[in-house]
Amino acid sequence: MDFIQELQWRGMIQDLMPGTEEQLKKEMSVAYVGIDPTADSLHIGHLVSIMMLKHFQRCGHKPIALVGGATGMIGDPSMKSQERNLLDEASLRHNQESIKKQLSKFLDFDSDAPNAAELVNNYDWMKDYSFLDFIRDVGKHLTVNYMMAKDSVKKRLSSESNEGMSFTEFSYQLLQGYDFLHLYQKKNCKLQMGGSDQWGNITTGTELIRRTCGGEAFALVCPLITKADGGKFGKTETGNIWLDSRYTSPYKFVQFWLNVSDTDAEKYIKIFTFLSREEVENLIAEHRQAPHLRVLQKRLAREITCMVHSEEYYNAAVDASAILFGNSTADTLRKLDEETFLAVFEGVPTYEISMDYLSTGIKAVDLLATETAPVFPSKGEMRKMIQAGGFSINKEKFTEVDGILNTSNIINGRYILAQKGKKNYFLLIAK
Repeated sequence: MDFIQELQWRGMIQDLMPGTEEQLKKEMSVAYVGIDPTADSLHIGHLVSIMMLKHFQRCGHKPIALVGGATGMIGDPSMKSQERNLLDEASLRHNQESIKKQLSKFLDFDSDAPNAAELVNNYDWMKDYSFLDFIRDVGKHLTVNYMMAKDSVKKRLSSESNEGMSFTEFSYQLLQGYDFLHLYQKKNCKLQMGGSDQWGNITTGTELIRRTCGGEAFALVCPLITKADGGKFGKTETGNIWLDSRYTSPYKFVQFWLNVSDTDAEKYIKIFTFLSREEVENLIAEHRQAPHLRVLQKRLAREITCMVHSEEYYNAAVDASAILFGNSTADTLRKLDEETFLAVFEGVPTYEISMDYLSTGIKAVDLLATETAPVFPSKGEMRKMIQAGGFSINKEKFTEVDGILNTSNIINGRYILAQKGKKNYFLLIAK
């Protein structure tokens, strides 16, 4: 496989420095991507860089993931309107270990292959580097004029907020440039990759390598991923879509990909899967024939969820989806863990009821057609719907007009799901 060609047909190259392609054809090369360690989980905004590293390794080259422990203490001004919070060393180390665990699902860190991936932390080489040594060894090679010309700096200095930029943030590109120099000298790393907003920082590194030791290094950046409607990729009303199931359940993760637009699905299937060009083109053609079947979204959700979580988690998420949109059974409902159960029914009307009602048993109409849990406006209307076969408890038809609800109806220790008609759900929480 040719790395550049692979990324080109997938729409994953915005800019690359002249000579990059020749370097990769000449020998097994080393490249790195920087990852911000401000959380103990990556989110889907990081996936593009991870996919680039994975393609790089698949093409026989050696990838390095650099966790920015030192730079994470400062904050990158690129595309940001304000400075970020700074982290202590213990938090950074914890985040680094968590990030490596997630990266291991994509990259081979453990084999003895010459192109096995590595994880490094720039805090390790920066923590004992004195300020005086740094400005003498690194600072003298780049002029303030050169640094001021970078778009990320110009943008912040000319922003309407007039807050300007601290010296701390201004020095960020020097630190990132030095990372590249360090990896060039210690790991023979000749390529840095990232998003297009990193072009200025990356080329600072190539320039520093040239001026410091006369070496030649290269840069490659991918486009920033956007949504067709102009919204920010990976952001929802509830925040980021995380790779860690503690922050984003596999069910919500699958739903995110199932709900992308057709235009975005055609773009994302190339970027976020390892399907071949032929498979992708066939899927796009099939999808265009019958867009309502959402073939692209379903395949995208499957491929990426199996990579990030597992096939087992994917299947469980699909089963969970069927509860709302298909003919699922009470059995399926009872198999859901509490987190997924709550994710599926997020946003449905919820009523708290006393566990005492269920311990002694209570007529459904005396509970669900009252102020306690007003699923129905009246007992008469509820009885009519039960007789017509339109009412269910926990996905099972409720057929007795004076039927009893008790503790045997409870799911996950405290929930009862009432369903009126096909689409109207109500969640009872027993306390």
